[in-house]
Amino acid sequence: MKTNKPIYHSLLFKLFLSVFLIIGPLIIVHIVNNYYAVEVIRNQVAQSNKNMLNVYMNQIDQSLDGVENYIYQITNTNTDLYYLEFNETLEKNDYELAKLRLFQSINNQAYFYPSIDSIFIYSSAYDDFLNTQKFADNYIERLAAAEEIKRLLKENPEQISAGRWNIWKGDKENYLLNFIKVEDVYVGAWVNMDKLILPFKYIDFGDTGRALLATSDNQPLTNKEFVEEEKIDLSFKGNNYAILGENERFVVMKEKSTKADFYLLALIPESEILERLPFLERISSVITVVAVLFLFLFIFIMRKVFLQPINQIVAAMKKLRRGDLDIRLPQKRNSTEFEVVNETFNHMISEIKDLKINVYEEKLNLQRAELKHLQLQINPHFFLNSLNIIYNLAQVREFSLIQEMSKCLANYFRFMFRSNSYFVRLEEELNHTENYLRIQELRFPETFSYHVDSPEELRECKIPPLVIQTIAENSIKHAFNLDEQLEIHILVKQDTENPGYIEITIQDTGEGFPEDVLLSLQKEVPLSAQEGERIGIWNVKQRLALLYHEKTQIQFFNQQGKGATVKIQLPIDKI
Repeated sequence: MKTNKPIYHSLLFKLFLSVFLIIGPLIIVHIVNNYYAVEVIRNQVAQSNKNMLNVYMNQIDQSLDGVENYIYQITNTNTDLYYLEFNETLEKNDYELAKLRLFQSINNQAYFYPSIDSIFIYSSAYDDFLNTQKFADNYIERLAAAEEIKRLLKENPEQISAGRWNIWKGDKENYLLNFIKVEDVYVGAWVNMDKLILPFKYIDFGDTGRALLATSDNQPLTNKEFVEEEKIDLSFKGNNYAILGENERFVVMKEKSTKADFYLLALIPESEILERLPFLERISSVITVVAVLFLFLFIFIMRKVFLQPINQIVAAMKKLRRGDLDIRLPQKRNSTEFEVVNETFNHMISEIKDLKINVYEEKLNLQRAELKHLQLQINPHFFLNSLNIIYNLAQVREFSLIQEMSKCLANYFRFMFRSNSYFVRLEEELNHTENYLRIQELRFPETFSYHVDSPEELRECKIPPLVIQTIAENSIKHAFNLDEQLEIHILVKQDTENPGYIEITIQDTGEGFPEDVLLSLQKEVPLSAQEGERIGIWNVKQRLALLYHEKTQIQFFNQQGKGATVKIQLPIDKI
């Protein structure tokens, strides 16, 4: 039985392992060193930018906290807010003077908070809106932003939680908004979130790097298109940094605000960071790549010069073991040693093939002589039985049966005399067998019958002569008695599991094979003359083995309720 040997026994594995044990440690050291250098640069850049984000976020939070404190102060101490509440007795001049004083107060205070876009006061009772205007590029933009905030306070102020900084998405921009409501008056401030990252425009983040703001659920508030285009997932965890991006890799750091629910993030291209690696680190990378290429080049050369010729020899030996004597090794100009090996191998195969042909022809001649002997061994056996049948019919004076039987016997022996070939048509064999069975039926009309079933398309197949007739004759000799009815059924059909074979079944209704005889037939033990002259069945087995070798199969068994059964499988070969 063929077993697959472990791969570690192969020359290729041993050669690769030897080279890797030499070059591998060098490659590993360079890879580790290069990885360590990259991590050091990443950490340094990340820590530097993390500190910068922390400083700027503290500035933003301080500014927001200062404005928040001012809003609390003005709502608690400034009495002019009273004039903006609804009052029927209020003089118009007093109302206008109070508005003027409040505007001057918030306008003066706005200069202390340059990161804040506007401080506002809104009277819902009089639908009056006051705000500082040191934001946007022109009056139209300032007016649009003010109208948007005014509309929010007038229609849906419940969207914003009072007394804290909220992220509010306007029609076009995102804002940080905070206000406190006193009766009918809103006092608050807002800032456009794009303004919070303006200072980062002057910081070198590389060609594609940038800063942005994101919500606590990691949705970008600024540079949204850039984040989506680069497929950057902002939901990473950790306090230091992460490597993100599919199209281009970025080192990403973030810092959370303590005053509002948003993050400040910096995205730096990894390519920009790696450009800062020292020259020796790049040399290390080059050495690593060269070492790996050298390893594969060495394996390729050894495979071409050494392993491939050996594999060809091994493959040829495997085919030789399977019986392929036509295999030859190519005469390539590889090396002198392999040329000698290939030439010697081819010469050896040629001599083995010639020797095998001579042995096969000698064996074939021997098999032909043995086959002829087996056929001759059958003829006298049936001849004596036939004479005995005619003798018995003459005793009972059945002259018409004697005439029919004589005709059948003449046809029978005519077939026997011409059946000196190794194969006949299935139709001829079946006619010969039916001729024999008809003789037996005429002899015992009350106790014997037979049935033959064969499809027309298989009747041209060739089979060895006297195979079916010999087994049928054996059934009559050993299963027949005058007290019980005996039937013989012969069925020929195409094998359903192996369409290239025909299946011939000969079955009787007798008591079946004796256990000792059945055991001898199944174990292919030669039968002796003391075993009921079953030498005819043994001869059939020997003939099939000589003619078909392992391409045929004959089975013997007793089928319950039906007697002895013989099943033969032969390859389909039409004449």
